[in-house]
Amino acid sequence: MTGTASDGAPVPVLMYHAVDRDPAPAALGLSVTPEAFAAQMAVVAERGFTPLTTAGLAAAWRDGTPLPARPLLVTFDDGYEGVHRHALPVLAKHSFASTVFVSTGWLRGKHDGGGALDTMLDWAQVRELADAGTEIGGHSHSHPQLDQLDAGRLRFETLHCREIVGEELGTAPVSFAYPYGYSSRRVRRAVREAGFAQALAVGNALARRRQGPYALERVTVRRSTGTEEFVRLIEGRAIARNFAADRAMTKGYALARRARGALRGHWI
Repeated sequence: MTGTASDGAPVPVLMYHAVDRDPAPAALGLSVTPEAFAAQMAVVAERGFTPLTTAGLAAAWRDGTPLPARPLLVTFDDGYEGVHRHALPVLAKHSFASTVFVSTGWLRGKHDGGGALDTMLDWAQVRELADAGTEIGGHSHSHPQLDQLDAGRLRFETLHCREIVGEELGTAPVSFAYPYGYSSRRVRRAVREAGFAQALAVGNALARRRQGPYALERVTVRRSTGTEEFVRLIEGRAIARNFAADRAMTKGYALARRARGALRGHWI
């Protein structure tokens, strides 16, 4: 898969969560072991991919700047402690860029509101990730389904997240990832108004420039992702078949959420 920013070549955007040998049960399915992560990053390197930050990809597509021949994104959602403990050394070994999207109310420290599924990063670790070149993005404050919130709560979840990251790191984040991958026109507008320049969904498809900066799609890497499937993901082969069940469930969830939102009077 070669191309430049101007020709709209698709880009694999990998979505990780916890990196841990023994995660909490609630985090298990979307986790990977440290050994699996190291092996997957070795495959990325062997196949000549160049990982970028989310901001870097979006800026290239926005400005028409040429991308590397085989761009790829490595992203982590929520802010699990294992990203610092296990993933960071592997990324540093390969000089790979990445983006960590943090739910600020789940991280350990003064903003902790509870509700986290497992041991999370603290702010000193987040700063170490940022100092190592990792992009820190927003993932809401308390990790709700944003498309089910009223206007006031939606604004709080997006803006407060951005304000806290800016306060802790000295630089406000520019990239966002929707909790659960759920969004709507109203949610995307709120994310933009909070000051984020781009946002990632899930979709389980390759990211393309035509998706627009606030609906870029990712592919899920989970505990059950083997080496052959991982290769297919980064090469963009048979993705629709691999995630057929996920897409069917997503469509069902979307219909249910749309109905709930309409009843609450804030689905747009």
